[in-house]
Amino acid sequence: MTELLSSYIPIAIFIAIALVIGLALLIAPFAVAFKAPDSEKLSAYECGFNAFDDARMKFDIRFYLVSILFIIFDLEVAFLFPWAVSFGAIGWFGFWSMMVFLFVLTIGFIYEWKKGALEWE
Repeated sequence: MTELLSSYIPIAIFIAIALVIGLALLIAPFAVAFKAPDSEKLSAYECGFNAFDDARMKFDIRFYLVSILFIIFDLEVAFLFPWAVSFGAIGWFGFWSMMVFLFVLTIGFIYEWKKGALEWE
């Protein structure tokens, strides 16, 4: 019985170290962080307008365009990782199908660039 319990000692040590590191990483920001942020840091910076204004105000469509472009290129990367991992198994058909996919995305990117969707002002 003692022999069986002694084989679990490395697991218990690993869990204890993980808990100590996790707690230290949770507590450290409160001890080290700067406590007086300015109003600029607390302002809404991602959406471009205050979060608690009138819901019927005009909203710039470029925010939507940027988010759609981000999703498109994020999906491209999400498709490239499994393709690269299984590249040896899928052969030339997989290679050329990915090249067609990347070509279509490149054409879309050039179209957006020419239309000025990436220009903010």
